[in-house]
Amino acid sequence: MQLLKIISQDLLTQPAILMGLISMVGLIALRKKGSKIIVGTLKPILGFIMLGAGADFIVANLGPLGKMIEAGFHITGVVPNNEAIVAVAQKALGVETMSILLAGLVLNLLIARFTKYKYVFLSGHHSFYMACLLSAVLGTAGFAGWPLILIGGLFLGSWSAISPAIGQRFTLQVTDGDEIAMGHFGSLGYYLSAFIGGLVGDKSKSTEDIKIPEKYGFLRDTTISTAVTMLVFYLIAAIAAGPAYVHAELSGGTNFIVFAMMSSFKFAVGVTIVYSGVRMILAELIPAFQGISKRIIPNAVPAVDCAVFFTYAPTAVIVGFISSFIGGVVGMLVLGLTGGVLIIPGLVPHFFCGATAGIYGNATGGRRGATIGAFINGLGLAFLPAMLLPVLGNLGFANTTFGDLDFCSLGIVIGQIANMFSKTGIYALTAIILAALLIPNFIKTKHNPLNHNIEKYE
Repeated sequence: MQLLKIISQDLLTQPAILMGLISMVGLIALRKKGSKIIVGTLKPILGFIMLGAGADFIVANLGPLGKMIEAGFHITGVVPNNEAIVAVAQKALGVETMSILLAGLVLNLLIARFTKYKYVFLSGHHSFYMACLLSAVLGTAGFAGWPLILIGGLFLGSWSAISPAIGQRFTLQVTDGDEIAMGHFGSLGYYLSAFIGGLVGDKSKSTEDIKIPEKYGFLRDTTISTAVTMLVFYLIAAIAAGPAYVHAELSGGTNFIVFAMMSSFKFAVGVTIVYSGVRMILAELIPAFQGISKRIIPNAVPAVDCAVFFTYAPTAVIVGFISSFIGGVVGMLVLGLTGGVLIIPGLVPHFFCGATAGIYGNATGGRRGATIGAFINGLGLAFLPAMLLPVLGNLGFANTTFGDLDFCSLGIVIGQIANMFSKTGIYALTAIILAALLIPNFIKTKHNPLNHNIEKYE
């Protein structure tokens, strides 16, 4: 059991290690020299650690911003947080979560090898969170032991392969045909944003082509434009919260304006670190993955973290974040007026998920697509966690909930099926998933990986 814990919870939940191992296997399959294998293994690991360090820096500086907004505008309620609910659930469901995680990772590889869903999910931390959600929801439906592990593993492995395929036609437009897929469980929000962008916008009017007057030319630098944009956010929040609160609770005595300035600048540095890590990952992972695709899992496509897509449209990152946050505020107000649970916009999901929604909306609908698509994503980040709360509340996890849309959507669907039809409904859902995995094998498609034909969508 200790070995299982080390493998499933400590090793396989580390995306950096997963990427390094996958890269190493691919390079070995390509019969590269030992020196190239070492470099090609370490660079994705170091790149993802760099990405994680940048993300941690962003999160650390978003925390005070969220607190200043809550204090300044007198908001109280539930803040969706994946890490918080996982920490609570792990105390009761640790073994089940680890077992589902390991089964899901193995089944994802088998599905990629033997079906047309050729996507290998590399965001191990999100697999861990999903395993926790599945163990909780299936447990309340009466499953335990091996049935819980096998069904939970099947749901996890299947969604890890199916969710990238659902929106791969959009992902190919985001990356201009690069051989990667979305491996993040906020994917439904990104695909919805891309779909809406295609309806309301014009992709020829990209956020990345926004013309900036010569005197504001310095804003063409992504780091500078991010710093300036976030500075406005932080100053408004700090002034609203007041110097007394900022001094006492956040800044350690530093002047509240100076604290706001430094926090916004640190945020911009975090974004720049993320970009640098992404470039290092892509430079090594994509070539190495050709070995996996040719020798081990034919036509395999790596599904990677949402932050990997930030470099494809840096301006859409900021547009998406702001639009998603505004959507979250509107959703919070609607919930308050209708007597629902108040979901306070969590700046972490609104930044990472909102930014990615903006990128996807921009790919299909340009500036308007990025703005409206990310705004709709923000509404989803308010309403769906509120709808998920009752399902989790029955399990004793009240007052905390998952934030990203895939967690919420799957949790609501599985939870409601379990509530209405008990085990019979879950078995029926399992049969539907198996049919969805197997039926495409008997249908002739132009490309072996499903939805991998960019020409059709340009």
